[in-house]
Amino acid sequence: MSVTNILRLASSAAMLAASGAAFAQAAPEVSKETVANPYGLEAMWAQGDAVAKVTLIIMIIMSVGSWYIIFTKLWEQQKLYKSADQAAESFWTAGSVKSGAGTLEEGSAFRFIAEQAIKADEHHEGTLTEQIDRHTWIGMSVDRAVGNVNNRLQDGLAFLATVGSTSPFVGLFGTVWGIYHALTAIGISGQASIDKVAGPVGEALIMTAIGLAVAVPAVMGYNWLIRRNKSAMERVRSFSSDLHNVLLAGKK
Repeated sequence: MSVTNILRLASSAAMLAASGAAFAQAAPEVSKETVANPYGLEAMWAQGDAVAKVTLIIMIIMSVGSWYIIFTKLWEQQKLYKSADQAAESFWTAGSVKSGAGTLEEGSAFRFIAEQAIKADEHHEGTLTEQIDRHTWIGMSVDRAVGNVNNRLQDGLAFLATVGSTSPFVGLFGTVWGIYHALTAIGISGQASIDKVAGPVGEALIMTAIGLAVAVPAVMGYNWLIRRNKSAMERVRSFSSDLHNVLLAGKK
């Protein structure tokens, strides 16, 4: 290849590189445009009326309350199980019922039952209570203490049951209200175009989904807590029965 041809090729390559750089400078930058969802939850809140907003707020309160109760009751049940293990380890090895009650955690259900039983045993003699035999009097006091513990464990479960049974209907109300808006928009516009129907129908479907999302955890949490309460109360009743026997016969 001659020197002339080499110079021509170099000149052509330089011209191509210059034209490519000029094209790259002249070409506009491609940017991705984010399109907001006009039928999402944010749009529903911005475009919804007072009825739709109140319905959504009610379901949010139901959901927050349900999760709060679930975690609170789980924490209380865990404390009760811990107290049961402590009672099994330290209470029955004590020299007396009173000293055994002192080994239990302050404010625990098992210490409350033990203190009520001791109080009933010590205050059996009296004008009215002495007419009841000691066995019945202590048994009544222990049963009342156990019932108090059981009622404490049941606190909040009625709210979970209410949420689980009513939140789907609250969501259904929001669904009906959204469909009503869709039909109203069709009637006013005189045409069933997608832009007139999509918004209200999307609002209706969101309400249905939220209602189910609130109901399912509430129902599952309610059933789970009920089952755990039964297991915990079995240990409480076993402890109270043994305590009753110890106070009466002096043995477990």
